Amino acid sequence: MNKHLEEYGWSTLWQEHWITLDMNHAERKPARIIADHGHLLRIMTADGEGWGRATGRLRREHEETGTGLTVGDWVEVSGQAGDEAMIHSMLPRRSRVSRQAAGNVTKEQLIAANVDTLLIVAALNYDFNLRRLERYMIMAWNGGVRPVIVLSKSDLCSNIKEQMALVEGIAPGVEVIALSAVQDQGKEQLERYLQPGMTVALTGSSGSGKSTLVNWLLGENVQLTQSVREADSRGRHTTTHREMFVLPQGAVLIDTPGMRELNLWEEGDQGLALAFGEIEQLAASCKFHNCSHTRESGCAVKEAIQNGTLEGKRLDNYLKMQKELQFQQRKELQASKRRTATSKPVSTRKPKHARSIGEWDEA
Repeated sequence: MNKHLEEYGWSTLWQEHWITLDMNHAERKPARIIADHGHLLRIMTADGEGWGRATGRLRREHEETGTGLTVGDWVEVSGQAGDEAMIHSMLPRRSRVSRQAAGNVTKEQLIAANVDTLLIVAALNYDFNLRRLERYMIMAWNGGVRPVIVLSKSDLCSNIKEQMALVEGIAPGVEVIALSAVQDQGKEQLERYLQPGMTVALTGSSGSGKSTLVNWLLGENVQLTQSVREADSRGRHTTTHREMFVLPQGAVLIDTPGMRELNLWEEGDQGLALAFGEIEQLAASCKFHNCSHTRESGCAVKEAIQNGTLEGKRLDNYLKMQKELQFQQRKELQASKRRTATSKPVSTRKPKHARSIGEWDEA
């Protein structure tokens, strides 16, 4: 295997996929998308960095399937070193990070692909928001990505243990890490996720300290940072596009622009069930199998709230996101029917991602 590709996550497993899919054409080679600049994509090949552009056929195919290329994708390219490469196809994704695109159009917006761990960054000041963290966890679980919650700016917090306990209460089974880039504290807690061959993505709201965290992990200033307003901890977007970096530990890190809002995208209910696992378990003991957990008698979820073992706000957010996802799925079904009715058949459709949550135990 080539050193350039290995640094960006190419492995024997990806090599096997390449051969199995009969993509080993003499004139074509594998590449990974390392930055997204719109129609032009920055790629890494065995020859080093370069620019790539999807063929017209590939763009049309992605319009049919509702997804496009994104940072982290492994693709098949052709072209001479130093020239703009043509991107012909994409290897099936093992995982993805995505959300409902902004606006009135029902459409999935891909943020990153083939990610092992999603570091969900929240600052331990006015940015701290449990309900928002629940949304980010759903986004991770739904795409087949392991979430880790990183509580940044611990130097600005006087009750770190209490805040961590609150997060652990809404994130069962998810590691919660508190750190301070300013005081150089907590980096060692991330080491197990930053091993060679691993792909880690950063996400969080504007002002959470993601760009500072990138610079800290890299040991150099590669991302612009800006101060936030002390009154509400709001910051402007300092990261304007998605980009991949190789960390000194050997992993590759995908930085993403801060999110003002996170509208969820989910094709099933896997992410919701995993993010609210204790509610799903309680629901299994409800008197009625289709219990809405609002006013029915014999509701185990409502009983848990009454006896203090479940927080009422957590159930409220669960029901709110359940309705939101059901509405989004109905809209997507309608949009999919319209696309099918007006589009030409596509001979080979690529799956959006092919890794299930259960496979993490086997990885």
